[in-house]
Amino acid sequence: MHAKQQQLSDTLVMVRPVDFGFNEQTGGDNAFQHRPDKDEHVTEKALIEFQNMVSNLRSVGLTVLVLESRTTPQKTPDAVFPNNWFSTTQSGDLLVYPMHAENRRQERRINDLTELLENNHYKVNNTQIIGQFDEKEEVLEGTGVLIFDHIHNRIFAAQSERCHPAQLARFASARQYSETYLFHTTSSSGLPIYHTNVMMSIGEGFAVICADSITDKREYQTLKSALEMDREIIEISMEQTEKHFCANILHVTNNQGEPYIVMSQSAFNGFTHTQKTQLEKYGTLLPNPIDTIEKIGGGSARCMITEIFLPKTA
Repeated sequence: MHAKQQQLSDTLVMVRPVDFGFNEQTGGDNAFQHRPDKDEHVTEKALIEFQNMVSNLRSVGLTVLVLESRTTPQKTPDAVFPNNWFSTTQSGDLLVYPMHAENRRQERRINDLTELLENNHYKVNNTQIIGQFDEKEEVLEGTGVLIFDHIHNRIFAAQSERCHPAQLARFASARQYSETYLFHTTSSSGLPIYHTNVMMSIGEGFAVICADSITDKREYQTLKSALEMDREIIEISMEQTEKHFCANILHVTNNQGEPYIVMSQSAFNGFTHTQKTQLEKYGTLLPNPIDTIEKIGGGSARCMITEIFLPKTA
């Protein structure tokens, strides 16, 4: 049987954005990306934002492991978003996912990651490649597209070029998930939303969802009913989703067991007072100023962090 996981992690992996910039290969379906002005110095700004966020997370007792840069023939402008290429489980599995863009496939540094984890006393019992390592069509971009409800052993996913339904079905079956909720979305530009985690987040006790982005209201009612069993639903607008990344947040716990909700400063500013009050019932809000990474990269705070659920070595 599939081992039931806890919902919240106290250890996160982040990747220093030494090659950060506008990714031409992902701009076609990521409407959240914006081209920089020529004199914006985006890499330098992203590196500062990244380090400030690492320091901010560590200051409240979260363990942050930084995967440092390496020299590669091809630049990896989206490497700051590692949650798309790997995830981990409590049973010791390191899962590696097929990526849509060619330069994003170059981000998958399995040996470097395993070394970082093992050097910090985390045990990798098994590394599993999901699908084909060089897969170009049936992609499944990790926790960018897979929103895990670990408590109930369920997956919520929005179909897109980054989330192929056949690959999702094989993954859910092989990993023995009890339920999979696949639904369809549309952004204000008319395209499917490229990653589920920019329109939906599941924490312990709450879920943030952009209901307006789900095109089939019956699909929304189905997933809402599933979540309402034991979670408070906080609905956000399309503007809060697209302009503020209010859904791109992550519920975590520090080394004292105290809960925090990691988000960008833009998301914090975008939530209404009522919504902030709702969220604060479940953890301290932890905003991070990452304007350059959001604007140019088209991802936010949740995209920048991968949870580590692996067992610790003695």
